[in-house]
Amino acid sequence: MNWDQMEGKWKQMKGVVRKQWGKLTDDDLEFMAGSKDQFVGRLQERYGIKKEEAQKQADEWLQAQAEDKPKATKNR
Repeated sequence: MNWDQMEGKWKQMKGVVRKQWGKLTDDDLEFMAGSKDQFVGRLQERYGIKKEEAQKQADEWLQAQAEDKPKATKNR
């Protein structure tokens, strides 16, 4: 999954984001709308971390979501 795909699935993913980052408000999630730049900015604000750390956390979280996605099986 990449950030473009995340934007398309944002409504479904908001609950998962809230589990990871509880300080983010519903307004934050609406404002972000799946945009990586907005996501990183809000992580910086709410958690008082540097941009690089916020980007790292966001990217690691996105990668974890891709890894948790069920794999398609061939010819079941």
